[in-house]
Amino acid sequence: MHPELEQLLVLQDRQQKIKQIQTEVETLPLQRNSLEAQLASSAAGIEALKHRGRHVEVDRKKLELDVGTRAESIARLKTQQYQTRKNDEFQAIGHEIERYENEIRKIEDEELELMVEADKIKAELTAEKKKGTIVRESIARQTKDLEAKSTTLQSRLEELTKERAEIAGKIEEDLLSRFERLFKSKGDAGIVALEREVCTGCHMKVTTQTAHRVKAGKEIVSCENCGRILYDAA
Repeated sequence: MHPELEQLLVLQDRQQKIKQIQTEVETLPLQRNSLEAQLASSAAGIEALKHRGRHVEVDRKKLELDVGTRAESIARLKTQQYQTRKNDEFQAIGHEIERYENEIRKIEDEELELMVEADKIKAELTAEKKKGTIVRESIARQTKDLEAKSTTLQSRLEELTKERAEIAGKIEEDLLSRFERLFKSKGDAGIVALEREVCTGCHMKVTTQTAHRVKAGKEIVSCENCGRILYDAA
């Protein structure tokens, strides 16, 4: 194999690894955002239950006040009833008292429903808080892992970048420039193997002359179809 082809293959290996790591690094913020969204969703669920609980408690307090107001009215009416000497007035007050008592029973039924609802919310809140604790602990671990991964990737990226620079310095400038253009334009590799006279980059058959030149290993040969630099896989 042509000596510079060997250097190009090593260089390409480093560039492919650099590209892979850069792609991984770019996904880290998305992963962090996903974890933060999970945490926010858990917190929002807990806050929503607390809000419902507060709303139910306000409604229950209001019903208590309504019962108290009617109870005071009943007490006042009973005093009036005992003081009156007129039968029709006595009966009218009695009907008024009965109406308030019926309203109180209805309100107390509503209050009981709210108490049941409050207990249900309380149970849901307890479960949600327990779930939230598990979520927070899990996200904390995952966040820590992401930070460790980020540090490792950055360190490896620095190592590979340094290695790539050292290797690139050993390659003739025009050939290096040609390779880098190919690597960038093809998106995967600028130098590929020739197998059975087929370029493994574009999967097209090359001419017999091109195949012989590649196998001879005395010069840098490109695929006449895609332009990638070829090396003999044998």
